[in-house]
Parts: sequence; C-alpha cells; structure tokens
Amino acid sequence: MKGLRFPPWLKTSIPVGKNYNRLKNTLRDLKLHTVCEEARCPNVGECWGGGNYATATATIMLMGDTCTRGCRFCSVKTAKAPPPLDPNEPYNTAKALADWGLDYVVLTSVDRDDLADGGAEHFAKTVSYIKERNPNLIVECLTPDFRGDLTAVEKVVLSGLDVFAHNMETVRSLQRFVRDPRANFDQSLSILRHSKEVRRDVISKTSLMLGLGETEEEVYETMQELRENGIDCLTLGQYMQPTKRHLKVEEYVTPEKFKYWEKVGNDLGFLYTASGPLVRSSYKAGEFFMKNLLKKRKQEAL
Repeated sequence: MKGLRFPPWLKTSIPVGKNYNRLKNTLRDLKLHTVCEEARCPNVGECWGGGNYATATATIMLMGDTCTRGCRFCSVKTAKAPPPLDPNEPYNTAKALADWGLDYVVLTSVDRDDLADGGAEHFAKTVSYIKERNPNLIVECLTPDFRGDLTAVEKVVLSGLDVFAHNMETVRSLQRFVRDPRANFDQSLSILRHSKEVRRDVISKTSLMLGLGETEEEVYETMQELRENGIDCLTLGQYMQPTKRHLKVEEYVTPEKFKYWEKVGNDLGFLYTASGPLVRSSYKAGEFFMKNLLKKRKQEAL
C-alpha cells in the first residue's frame, strides 16, 4: 500500500544564515547534541537564527544521543546501557549558552532508565550553572517521565528553571501503540501536575502529535483533561514519519484544522496554544510568548 501524499504546506526551506552556522560549529567544539538536529526538526533554521520573532532559541539534548527507550515515532538511537554521563556537560552547556546570546533555551534529554534518578541531578546542575552565568536567560526543561519518580521531578523544578515541560505525545488510546511500554498517559500527567504542586509559579507545558489515527473527540478530551490538571501551555503539531521503520502517518492534518485546535485551546483557558503542521514542542512562537509572559509576571511581582 502506498503512503499518503506529502502535502505542500509541510515543505520548508533549508537552514541558512550566520547564526545557524555559528551555533552548529560551537556545538561540535563542545561535543553537545541538539534535539533540533537529532530529531531532524523542520524549524531549525528559523529557531537558531532568531526567525520572525527575533527570539533566538536552541534546544540542547543532555545526557548523550542514545535513549534507553524505543518509542515508535522517534528517530533517536536506542540502547539498554548508553555511555556514562559526561560530568563536564552541565558546565560546558552553560559556557556555550553564555557565548551565544540566546533569549530562551530548552534543555531536553533522552530517557536514561539506567540511572537511579533518571538524570534529574544532571538537569538541575545544568540549570543552576546556566542561571549563575546568565540569570536573565529563560530556561525550559523538557524532561523524560523519570519512571514516575516525583522526587526527581522536584529536583528539576526547584533548580531555578522557568518552564517545566513533559510531552504527553498522543491521546490516551494510542499511548501503548506510539510510546515505549514504560511510558503511559497517567504517569506523564502526574509528572506535569506535580511540577505545579512543587512551584505554583512555574509554567507547565506539554505537546501532542496529530496524524497518528486519533479522533477529534479524543483530541478534545485530552485537551480538556490537561486543563483540568492545571497544564498552562500546549503545542500541537503534525507527526512526521522519520524513517520507514517508524509508525506510518495516518493523516496529514490541514493548517485550517490546526487553527481550529488553537482556538479550542484558547477557549479552554490555556495560557498559550501553539498549533500548526510544523509546530514542535520547542517551537519558536511559544517561546516568544513565554518570554513576554514571564517578563510580565516579573513586573507584576515588583
């Protein structure tokens, strides 16, 4: 059976520009990985270059490029026992970011089920080194589920970050089909909910991929449940099959339908809903919003 025809609205230009090349070279020098490259994100040129919003952003992938899980949508390589953590990575990351002049950084990671705390301490160290060097840099941590360990969540949330993110990925009925069996809907929801219980002022954020076979009713119910659990921000984007070995795309959702979900998100009361075919969990427009939201909150607190 032939796959679905690739629609014109998903075609993007090749990344170019001085800032893009500068970031790429610094990453190589410091042996850092970005999810932008590992996961072949379509927005890399726009984000690294500052794009339309001039909010230069990068998403750094901590703890190496090898994951202990095998989700069926993800192109990051997997192994039961990845190489040990680089103890210099938190410091090197902070050093690189200080030189880049970014406004917003997303720290994410592979899953590290081989580590007792899932890498929470490594996240926390990186955040505190970054904030020491540049207290004004907005830091989002997009974390794994730490196998549901809420102590690990607390460690990350109390590290000084601004935004705590963890991706639900898909609707409840498709979880076992799309994600590694060690992940599930309720475990992910508890991680996000706990972040707000630990620090009421933290902004919580999650992401859903569409086009995996979910129904519109399921998308709406998921969005409703996220709001009921206090999640502040949501991004929705098109699932794209990274290789032939991964899950097939069941549907290419139209830009109009994504616009509709954005309206639904706003009506449900999310602080921010970024919804579009090329939107990813670390998408630029969301960061532009977060930057302004955090500034506004800080001014209100004065």
